[in-house]
Amino acid sequence: MDKGAASMKARLIPVYFKSAADEDFRKQLETLKQLLCCEAEFLKPVKLGSPMHGGDAAVFPQLLGEAYRRIEDFKKMKIPIMAITSEFGTMAMWDWEIVSFMKTEGIEILSPYNSCHTKILCKCLGVKGALRKVKFLVIQDDPGEGFQPEIFKRFFWWEDICTKRIKQKFGVTVVKKSFKEFGRKAKNIPDKHAEEVCGKWDIKTEGVDKKALYSAIKVYIAAREEVEKDSSIEGMGINCLNESRFSNTTPCLAWDMLFREKNIVWGCEADTLSLMTKYLAHRCLNAPIMMTNIYPSLMGMAPLKHEHIDFFPDVKDPDNCILLAHCGYLGIVPSSQAEEWTLRKKVLAIVDNNATAIDARMPMGPVTMAKLGPSMDKMLVADCSLEKYVQYPGSHCLNGAVLRVKDGHSIMKNASSHHQCLLTGKWINEIELMGKIFRIDTEMI
Repeated sequence: MDKGAASMKARLIPVYFKSAADEDFRKQLETLKQLLCCEAEFLKPVKLGSPMHGGDAAVFPQLLGEAYRRIEDFKKMKIPIMAITSEFGTMAMWDWEIVSFMKTEGIEILSPYNSCHTKILCKCLGVKGALRKVKFLVIQDDPGEGFQPEIFKRFFWWEDICTKRIKQKFGVTVVKKSFKEFGRKAKNIPDKHAEEVCGKWDIKTEGVDKKALYSAIKVYIAAREEVEKDSSIEGMGINCLNESRFSNTTPCLAWDMLFREKNIVWGCEADTLSLMTKYLAHRCLNAPIMMTNIYPSLMGMAPLKHEHIDFFPDVKDPDNCILLAHCGYLGIVPSSQAEEWTLRKKVLAIVDNNATAIDARMPMGPVTMAKLGPSMDKMLVADCSLEKYVQYPGSHCLNGAVLRVKDGHSIMKNASSHHQCLLTGKWINEIELMGKIFRIDTEMI
């Protein structure tokens, strides 16, 4: 079961025009209560024009032609407005004109045209209503002051303004704890305890000795204890590369285990902007999602040098292709979403020789790239396709992938970061729905 915000139901206020006893209104409301029993709680019906309190959204089980003459009453509503007027949990065809008219008056009525979208809207409302109780735990000391400061000091996600905007926009509190102390605590966990925990999990490994595996398990144990001490923690991140001197391993395995066990979402390198993006996509849409680095072919040698490779994959129309790689492989694809998944020895020189990394593959085919922009009011998305996997022995990209995009130049001009989130499948319509609830514009790039 989803924890925290994910398990919250949307609180919907049914709104009627004349009487709550109207037969059509009453019948449709009872239908909605059955259809949305897992997603919504229906509060006491309210007459249009009356004050509304305690709800996440107003829902019209019935629209009437009278709506054209009640514009001011619609404008008074300060919460989202939904029209779910058919017995199938969607907008009835006959309400198209009312919804369209309201748009011209500056009133947006959310009118889902399939029942899946209706449930997504309710899920988003429930998540939004609970976000102010949610915390992200970020484990770091002095970001940018460790290894490769010339790179890491440039990242927006470590700036106070990023943390403040997440709080202001979503209500999520970012809590920070010392990586130095966390790393020491994890190291001091007895091998016997790690062995016992490991025995309860089926973890596929290759080339990883017991010491390395137990070290990775110890990070999971230490991170799990943090979550069990504070159940409001629903996302985590560690400054695992820049401050890797504080640990003899990496948190990759821990993130996969916590996701499987407790539905905890993570942000690699303590990237809270990617973490927020992943959290919304997973909790609201239940979308399979991961994050990785993008290396557009248009950038030439700059990304190639970083990955210790000499050439981009041989593909048609390379300007519209992007190499995907993170920490030696594609990135941390959750084992529950992967087609192939193996824990291997580390690749990057920046981390301890005892560290590990995940080598996993997500399904080829349609992929949606998405990332919150730094203003938090825009989700930048791209409709893409995962074309093939590529290997560069002896490099920092032992098993990466090629992502084909519609316009590589548009990605270069408009993407906000080298860190991007990838959702398996086509999700742009659903992201747009989510944006309606959180007041986030969806921008195709």
